[in-house]
Order: sequence, then C-alpha cells, then structure tokens
Amino acid sequence: MDTKAFQEYYPDDLSHCYGCGRLNKHGLHIKSYWQGQESICTFTPKPYHIAIPGYVYGGLIASLVDCHGTGTAAAAAYRAQGREMDTEPPLRFVTAALHVDYLQPTPLGTPLELRGAVKQIKDRKVIVAVTLSTQGKICARGEVIAVQMPENIEPDKAKS
Repeated sequence: MDTKAFQEYYPDDLSHCYGCGRLNKHGLHIKSYWQGQESICTFTPKPYHIAIPGYVYGGLIASLVDCHGTGTAAAAAYRAQGREMDTEPPLRFVTAALHVDYLQPTPLGTPLELRGAVKQIKDRKVIVAVTLSTQGKICARGEVIAVQMPENIEPDKAKS
C-alpha cells in the first residue's frame, strides 16, 4: 500500500471537503490508498455518528462512499494517463451521481472498510463501485459517477 493517501495530493484550494479535505478541521479526513487494483479506506465512526443506539447514521455511510469514490476516480485518472499524483495539472473529481444501497445495519464501534473498484474510465468521467464492510460483512454498496472538475470552477468565487 502507498504511504501517501490520494487526498493528500489534492491542492490546498481543493482540500476543504467535509469528508476528505485535509484542511477541514471539522471534517472526517478519510484517506484512500491503492491495494493492487482496488482502492481501500478504513474509517472508524465516532459515537456521535449515530442513527439509533449501536448503529451508524446512513448519511455518514453515503459520505464515505462518495469521498472514497471521488478519490479513487482521481487516482484512477492519473493511473490511466501514466502520471504520478503529484504532477501538474492536478486532476480533481466531483460527484455527478451517487447511489448507495444499505444492505444491513452498520454497527458503531468497529472500523469500516471501504473498497473501490473502477468500472469505467471515459474522457472526464470515472465510475467507481464501492463496498463498505465491517467484521467481514458487507453493510452497503455504492456507485459513484465522478467527473473531472470543470476548469471554470473557482473555489473563491462561491464566497461572493
């Protein structure tokens, strides 16, 4: 496994996402890595990520699938171009569509493992299938359709 997470390569102005932004002090700070042809992320929910006593809030699961999927999309695009993730111009992906199937309740208090598999890379679009499991049981499956961030998006413009 690589020692540097995909999200650590994001430029500072694109590192504020609640789920994966390393510069968001209140965020989840998920970290995704290659493990062979799959991407992997481990995240342990906090007690306040609760839905009902003992179980994880579904919105957190969706956020994890989303951010792991877009991170995987970026890493896959670099791989497809034969580039390292620290090369210019940066490739950053955003969510065009997110689908999550909740297969069984996800218990709190155990590490969650997300695994991503690239289903398709075409032009500026990457489709990633993600599973979320704990204790050897798949609790959710998702699919992220990620698109390369349009060049005309300027993060600072949203403030005005």
